[in-house]
Amino acid sequence: MQLERIHQKIKHFFQINNFNCFCDLGVTLVFSFFLILWFRKKKEQPTATCAKNSLLQLSYQSILRATDGFSGQNLVGSGNIGSVYKGILEENGVVIAVKVLNLLTHEASRSFLAECEALRNIRHRNLVKVLTAISGADYQGNHFKALVYEFMANGSLEDWLYPSVGMIEQERIRNLNFFQRVNVVVDVAHALECLHHHCDAPIIHCDLKPSNILLDEEMVGHISDFGLAKILSADLLNNSTTQSSSLGLRGTIGYAPPEYGMGSELSTKGDVYSYGILVLEMFTGKRPTNEMFKEGFNLHNFVVATLPGRVIEFIDPILLEERVKQGNDRHFQFLNSIFEIGITCSAGIPK
Repeated sequence: MQLERIHQKIKHFFQINNFNCFCDLGVTLVFSFFLILWFRKKKEQPTATCAKNSLLQLSYQSILRATDGFSGQNLVGSGNIGSVYKGILEENGVVIAVKVLNLLTHEASRSFLAECEALRNIRHRNLVKVLTAISGADYQGNHFKALVYEFMANGSLEDWLYPSVGMIEQERIRNLNFFQRVNVVVDVAHALECLHHHCDAPIIHCDLKPSNILLDEEMVGHISDFGLAKILSADLLNNSTTQSSSLGLRGTIGYAPPEYGMGSELSTKGDVYSYGILVLEMFTGKRPTNEMFKEGFNLHNFVVATLPGRVIEFIDPILLEERVKQGNDRHFQFLNSIFEIGITCSAGIPK
């Protein structure tokens, strides 16, 4: 009975965007195999629920103390929109991540509002939990906005796929094995299914990429950074003239679907494209912005050109080392099906 339920869930997920090839029996059986293992060590995925009553009540003073005055030692990441700090709440010892918005940039306030709107009413195992939002003034009277999240102990997927020199010099080199990558792929799929199909209105993330996928202590994947997210209201769903060009280009080069660059409307299919690129990237170890991809040749075309007979030639070298150590091809016989899913999701034409 458990296997039958898992199989039905897989068929339901891969039929969401009418990709007929996802219904192929071989593909569903492959993912049945992975998901049986996955469900053994993870609890049932919760559905999106209202979270208004669970928000922490924090002040500027409390997060200032938690981050030791936004100390550089607690800085875990920064960008144009703001900086993220690790903090520990004095009241209960809870570890948090605080994103302090750089209000000198025009995009910061819009990002703050978009993220608050997208995440205020939903909770899911594979979405980073927003604990609270703070908007007011600092001790100098300057406008201050910050978002407080649960802290993800294992950082971003980006850090694991492409460790920096500092990480490589550490005793424990960050490498994702085959099953960990499959687990993250499934985690992200569950999160997208929640956003696209189980919220009051569909939510488009608009910027799915490794740096926006965070890993907790158990290496469970969580989608984060909803600063570009778009909620599809009933009016937008019925208005096909809503163009992404009127809102500025959404997403990151290499991960954003081609139609966004041509001014096409935002849709959940854009996230599916980014997901396909992510799948291909995770198992080839090649960024979609690799210098080898130019003049119309991209990661999608690269994998298409080498399937099905040359999979071993282009998978991530780390996975090849794992294969040699294990001395068998038990896992790698499923790579063709995994790449086929990535290829189908990242097709150039949304339909």
